[in-house]
Amino acid sequence: MRIDVLTLFPGMFAGPLDESIIKRARETGRLEFQLHNLRDWTLDRHKTVDDRPFGGGPGMLLKPEPLFAAVESLRRETTRVILLSPGGRRFDQQVARELAQETDLLLVTGHYEGFDERVRAALADDELSVGDYVLTNGALPAMIVIDAVTRLLPGVLGDDESSRDESFSAGLLEYPQYTRPAEFRGMPVPEVLLSGNHAEIAKWRREQARLRTAAQRPDLLQREPAAGAAPKPDERNQAAGSQDPAPKPDNL
Repeated sequence: MRIDVLTLFPGMFAGPLDESIIKRARETGRLEFQLHNLRDWTLDRHKTVDDRPFGGGPGMLLKPEPLFAAVESLRRETTRVILLSPGGRRFDQQVARELAQETDLLLVTGHYEGFDERVRAALADDELSVGDYVLTNGALPAMIVIDAVTRLLPGVLGDDESSRDESFSAGLLEYPQYTRPAEFRGMPVPEVLLSGNHAEIAKWRREQARLRTAAQRPDLLQREPAAGAAPKPDERNQAAGSQDPAPKPDNL
């Protein structure tokens, strides 16, 4: 897969995408990743990318001219152009699986009060938000999308079962997990996990996943698949952020 990112802050991507799973995916050629600075497509000496909104109001909007020039330069026949914006559909594991089927993504990150509406109308194939909270710009949401999608690519995790056995893949949170020692400070591992009875272990995990989901994310139970589907662990990948539906100046 190839992922291009159009941003005003390419320096923010140094580090997170040069470590761990993303680094290995890039080194093995499973992910091709390129950063592009939106200011490279401006035409004035000040490299202006924003202007005041017509009709008044606070803050500034990203201008259409550099965005159109950049996207039209970077987009290929197979490219899916995605805006990172608080007005987009909610990014979740299902959307991550959907994007992992693509071959070519262009993530366009916002800033200030967002995009001139003509960018949405004429350039974007999709628009995503990673949550109902405020961030400074779209760089972090772009990194979240890249991480979530990359780990679903074949061969990236080494064991493809790892990506199938994750939270939200079956609508439930992670069941409790334990490792050695079998007892620590008076806290023993549940006996069923030491029994070697795989059917009973699977049953216990389903029950525990439902209990945890009911306690911490009851909204997920409304979307839970049919009974009997194996629970999928990995709550830790739920942390992601976006912006309020009505961003303030300097928000995404």
